[in-house]
Amino acid sequence: MKDHKLWIDGQWQDTQDGSMMSIEDPATGKEITQVIDAGREDVDRAVGAAKRAFYDGRWSKKSLGDRSKIIWKLADLIEANAEEIARVESENTGKPYQFVSLGGDIPFAIDNLRFFAGATRNTSGSHAGEFMPGYTSMYRREPVGVVGQIAPWNYPFMMAAWKIGPALAAGCTIVLKPAPGTPLSSLLLAELTKEAGFPDGVINIVSGGNETGQMIVEHPDVRMVSLTGSTATGKKIMKTAADTLKRVHLELGGKAPFIVFDDA
Repeated sequence: MKDHKLWIDGQWQDTQDGSMMSIEDPATGKEITQVIDAGREDVDRAVGAAKRAFYDGRWSKKSLGDRSKIIWKLADLIEANAEEIARVESENTGKPYQFVSLGGDIPFAIDNLRFFAGATRNTSGSHAGEFMPGYTSMYRREPVGVVGQIAPWNYPFMMAAWKIGPALAAGCTIVLKPAPGTPLSSLLLAELTKEAGFPDGVINIVSGGNETGQMIVEHPDVRMVSLTGSTATGKKIMKTAADTLKRVHLELGGKAPFIVFDDA
């Protein structure tokens, strides 16, 4: 059984003030492994690494072509390791390996990253007359800074890719927290980002529970928060983010019950 660490500043790091939490196989209820429930010092280190990586320009000032190539390389590496990622995803979530993880979630993640690898090159443009008659409007998209990202349990790897793709394309740096019960595929993603060529500190992945997520949202150096989760959690994040004028991107739900009959 492998004990996982935190991916901070381009390397695996032990916790400073967190604890360990058990990850279970949903099919059997047995423990698969243990991961770190990151504490405040851990979050500070992850955000600090992302902040340095943003403001020194190692990613935000990298040429659009170079950023695009690295994101595309990550998609290629995921494709090359799809079977292993799908196996981990299925074991951690209980999803069917062949038809869902390998046949759906992982290909969707790859396609998303390739889309944003292309979108990386399109950061500015102009429109004549569309906004005000007789005027040409110029626009330019610029990175906002450190983005805190909280992914859901139901599509752990796919939603992790969907979150990091646009942020990386824009030149932002990231602190990603997967859902407490399904962090394994996101942690597997960490070393692939290194191999793809992302500079240290650009992508940081910390496991943990709701308190860890709250620490990310509260952190003054996080400039934007992206959440896929429940409506109640989204409301809480909006209130917390208002204190530091963070931008928020929310995909909310939690209204999909299932009824299992005796003959299932």
